[in-house]
Amino acid sequence: MTAHDATSTTEQPQALTGLKVLELGQLIAGPFATKLLGEFGADVIKVEPPGTGDPLRRWRIVEEGTSLWWHIQTRNKRSLSLDLRSEEGQEIVRRLALEADIVVENFRPGTLEKWGLGWEALSAANPGLIMVRISGYGQTGPYRDRPGFGVIGEAMGGLRYLSGHPGERSVRVGVSLGDSLSALYGVIGALLALQERHKSGQGQYIDVALYESVFAMMESLIPEYDSADVIREPSGSALPGITPSNAYPCLGGEHVLIAGNGDSIYRRLMQAIERFDLADDPELAHNDGRSRHAERIDGAIADWTSRHDREHVLSTLDAVGVPVGFPYTARDIVNDPHYQAREMIQTIITAEGRQLKVPGVMPKLSRTPGRIEGGGPRLGQHTRDVLNELGIDADTQQALFERGVLYDTEQSVPQHKQGE
Repeated sequence: MTAHDATSTTEQPQALTGLKVLELGQLIAGPFATKLLGEFGADVIKVEPPGTGDPLRRWRIVEEGTSLWWHIQTRNKRSLSLDLRSEEGQEIVRRLALEADIVVENFRPGTLEKWGLGWEALSAANPGLIMVRISGYGQTGPYRDRPGFGVIGEAMGGLRYLSGHPGERSVRVGVSLGDSLSALYGVIGALLALQERHKSGQGQYIDVALYESVFAMMESLIPEYDSADVIREPSGSALPGITPSNAYPCLGGEHVLIAGNGDSIYRRLMQAIERFDLADDPELAHNDGRSRHAERIDGAIADWTSRHDREHVLSTLDAVGVPVGFPYTARDIVNDPHYQAREMIQTIITAEGRQLKVPGVMPKLSRTPGRIEGGGPRLGQHTRDVLNELGIDADTQQALFERGVLYDTEQSVPQHKQGE
């Protein structure tokens, strides 16, 4: 899409228009949750510390002083920069929470309570408030006070043990999966609470733990241990007990991923690679029998794929309805016609005025779709707007700016020049 296309749907209705969300978090889990809400019309006010802002502003590749990641994680939000450790800053947050539908936070448990901004305090003033609380280990339990990042949640949740090849050190997926899963559960919880609020008129808080969000994805891990005394082990590129589903080599050092584990799909796969003996073997007709012969079946597939280039394998199997693909790089994604046709690659105009390709919005709602309204805001870009909406007069605002309680981009420039 063009830069114009990324904002051309601004007149379309959105599912969460009118919803007010206050973000009291940083980095990944909490901000990812509010990003999703903002993409569907919620007014998200992001609170950031003066001067430095959210540390994500400086994570990974930074151009023109801003992380490229920032333009995804913080799109559609307004930046309010204030000192949460100050009494004046805390009072402003209380006033914002009084008008909010949802507060999202991902501090260590007890932090907001220390500032007088915990669930009990905020919900007493706003009984309809919904609060999403994301932390490493949850708000209760013996580990609640431990610091927890996504990688630790992935480890404790069981995912890291299964990652990698047998007998080798575990590896991590190259994205913050534990944080993102927790954000998704946080959004699900908030929407469930909103639905219930229609009946009761009461809010509630959602307690999301990083490790539990990962643990919830672990399929039959626990009943297999409990009933069959089986501890699931790392399996490299294969999917244990589901055959065939693996990575297979092609000519030129490339490889493909083939999922031929459906009974009829398996037959079509074996026929396509001209292994009619395996296609017609009654012992391999169903998954349980195939799994007992996984090495034999994988060997036959790899023998065929290794004699052909990747494109031949892809086209041959696609023609007979066998799920097949290959690991996409960023270049593959951007250039793929299917991504483009479904508007999953969009171009925005950043606050600095340049074009930038970013992921599109999902899920796709037919009548009230989400949208992107530019990139991430400058630090404190909306501080004055938010305070004006609260009815805080200009003199009071200026005094708070001068004391460092508040921050915005307009006054940060002259202060910086004076320091030089």
